Amino acid sequence: MRVKVRPFARNGEGRRLPYFYPGYGSTVKRAPKNRLIPLDHTLSEVTGPVFWSGPDTADLTKGHGGAPLGERVILAGRVLDEDRRPVAKTLIELWQCNAAGRYRHPVDQHDAPLDPNFDGFGQVVTGEGGEYRFLTIKPGAYPWRNTYNSWRPAHVHLAIAGPAFATRLITQMYFPGDPLLAFDPIFQSVSDPAARERLVARYDPELSEAEWALGYRFDIVLRGREETPVENG
Repeated sequence: MRVKVRPFARNGEGRRLPYFYPGYGSTVKRAPKNRLIPLDHTLSEVTGPVFWSGPDTADLTKGHGGAPLGERVILAGRVLDEDRRPVAKTLIELWQCNAAGRYRHPVDQHDAPLDPNFDGFGQVVTGEGGEYRFLTIKPGAYPWRNTYNSWRPAHVHLAIAGPAFATRLITQMYFPGDPLLAFDPIFQSVSDPAARERLVARYDPELSEAEWALGYRFDIVLRGREETPVENG
């Protein structure tokens, strides 16, 4: 029996990070030079694999000999579909630099200290209401060689796994009021202003914990007119 494969929805123009954006220098070299040819999803792409999530590591401030340096922040929100219905039991991965603006990665040679008590990686599976929550350290800005004196604003990377290869989405979350956002070509490459603002978390005093951590809320919408911009894969 022939199985009909229903393809996953693709993101709308203006609501995603483009392959080519002249202000983001490396895209000039790596972006496709010819028009892309869409390929139909195969059965293996839309049915697997099943991602193994392992234990939740939602508290990035624990697991070491001491507390990490920097400002504690709570990042929380919900994963929703285009009708704002919750997406339960989906894996969210988070990675980020430390408070000094350095990633724990051999490629990162930024002249900033590594924090022995902070790795910058976490994961959590959404609850029945699509909710997630991380406790972490607010990442620092860091220089990058896009142009002379370029600095990336504070941000965290988030990956939403979904049930298959074709459903994995990657986005970045920024903090409100950051003056570097106006100069960041990755953030500015999202041409739809409303979609661009959906990449910025909002401060939530109800989520904050007194004398402990500021709270920021960031909902992730997977499709539709209010979808969260994602990177092209």
